[in-house]
Amino acid sequence: MSLPARTTTAEIELGATLQPKFGSDGLIPCITQDISTGQVLMFAFMNAESFAHTLTTKKATYWSRSRNKLWCKGEESGNVQWVKELYTDCDQDVVLIKVEQSGAANASCHNGYKSCFYRKLDCLDAAAAGTSFKLTFNSEPLFDPAVVYKKK
Repeated sequence: MSLPARTTTAEIELGATLQPKFGSDGLIPCITQDISTGQVLMFAFMNAESFAHTLTTKKATYWSRSRNKLWCKGEESGNVQWVKELYTDCDQDVVLIKVEQSGAANASCHNGYKSCFYRKLDCLDAAAAGTSFKLTFNSEPLFDPAVVYKKK
């Protein structure tokens, strides 16, 4: 699948054709959100191949920078993200996908949590003052990564 080429600024920003802008590294940021709850599940990158694979299969597929390969979410854990909607920002250099998470644990984080955003900064004022950068956990893990991601 070939994605549409980028055209004019007016068409990119106000037009009705998807024209994703991949960075100089060939990647585009992707925010993944639960379609039912609106919870942000994760942030990852896509390249043109993973973007096209996502559109073709409707399974969220990313580019793993650490593994330097395509990463179809759930290929190891079984926690697949089924893409229900795809949005792009005004200049089409970021995408937002809304997914239905499936799988035994219904989780998206490799550490076993529903969302990769399972910690928050305890006190913004203390961090602004440089006195504390403590994180607090805002959820519990849904699975044990040592069991799910057995080394092959």
